[in-house]
Formats: sequence, C-alpha cells, structure tokens
Amino acid sequence: MSNQEIIKPYGDTLNDGIIQLSFTLPIDDGAKAKKAAEEYARLLNIDEPQISFSETIGKGFTYFVVYGKARPTLDYSTIVATEVKTENWDYYQINKKIKEELNRKVPVVGASIGSDAHTVGIDAIMNMKGYSGNYGLERYPEMEAFNMGAQVPCEELLKKALETNAEAILVSQTVTQKDAHIRNFTEFIELCEAEGVRDRFVLVAGGPRVTNDLAIELGFDAGFGPGSVPTDVATFIVMKLIDKKGA
Repeated sequence: MSNQEIIKPYGDTLNDGIIQLSFTLPIDDGAKAKKAAEEYARLLNIDEPQISFSETIGKGFTYFVVYGKARPTLDYSTIVATEVKTENWDYYQINKKIKEELNRKVPVVGASIGSDAHTVGIDAIMNMKGYSGNYGLERYPEMEAFNMGAQVPCEELLKKALETNAEAILVSQTVTQKDAHIRNFTEFIELCEAEGVRDRFVLVAGGPRVTNDLAIELGFDAGFGPGSVPTDVATFIVMKLIDKKGA
C-alpha cells in the first residue's frame, strides 16, 4: 500500500496547477516584452502563461506578474522540515517562569549584524512596543534586553553580550542578496567558537529568509522567520535556559 501524498498547486479546481509568479526582465515594457515574458514562463515549464501585470521599474527594466499552469507534482510524504518546538506561553506566563524557575533576570542582547541597516526584524522582537500587539522583550520585567540596532560588527555584538553577562543573543538579518545573511550568520558563529564561548549563550537567528533548518545547520539553537512574534522567541529562550539548568 503506497504512502505517497501527491500534491499540485490549486487555483480554481483541485490539482489544476495554477500558480502566480513574478520576475523582472532587463527590457522595456511593451507588446514584445510581454511576449518575451510569456515565452520565458514556458521555458520554466509553465503551460498557458498569461501576463496579468507589467510595469516599468526603471529604464530598460520591466516587472511582470504571470499566471499559468505548473506541470510537476510533488510527493508531500517525502518532505522533511523542522520547526521550533515551544510551549504556547504568553507574556505573563513567560515572566512567571523566569521568576519562579530561574530566579534571576535574564539578560538578552540583539542586533542586526554586518552591513545590514534594517532594524525592522530585531525591533519587532525586542522593542518595547513589540509586534502585532505582542510586547517586545524590552517590556519584560524579568528580562534585561539590550537592542544594539543595525550595522553592528560581530565583534561588537559579542563584546556587548560578554559585558552584560547575556544568556541569549538574537541575530537578525533582513538583507539577503547574494546570501549575505548566510555569510554574516556564519561569521558570528565562527567568532563565538573561536573565542570559546559558543556554549555560553542561547543563540537565535531571525529574518525573512530564516528557517529553523537553516539556523540549526549554521550552528544556532533556533531560527525564526516571517510571522514570528516576541513571545515565540522569549518562550524558546526561557525553555532552553530551564533545560540547561536542569542538565
């Protein structure tokens, strides 16, 4: 008996393969450009491509949105992925756990490292107002949160973590062009290992292209991607610290 679970994109009818994709071509907009975009979609094995939108985004560059029918199917039963396992604790439960089970303030340092000038990710988790009505770590009375902002060198982030006796370090990366986030994450992990302090911290990576699988592969304890809120990160940190205390 087969355990396969064959799936295909869904649009109007189950398994019709309808998908939407977007891309930019280095050409001026017009009838010929739209035809070129359709032909390129066909080269991607998209059947019946239709250009639903096109717009000039600069001299000699056009952005396209294309609908069409994808050919491949996927056996979903073969897919393996991990996700961060945490309890569904809220702000008040997290603070209570820290106070009762750790019996100390938990210092946490975070930053967007390297040349990344974006603070939206680290601010969403650490800033007092938080994100989507979910308080950031700066508001937690049982935590001491230090948000260093953006464009922080790896050496400065680690130095701050050591100075404040931080128990967790949050590393954010929004810019991902040419895998810059992977290089920066790797640089930070290698620095911690070179200084012999990797096991001293709970290390958390975050950003729009971060998955738990990627973070673990690079040497972090967990990774949080789009949609993550402060309680997700705080719960993981506290659970990890409670486990370390028990060990």
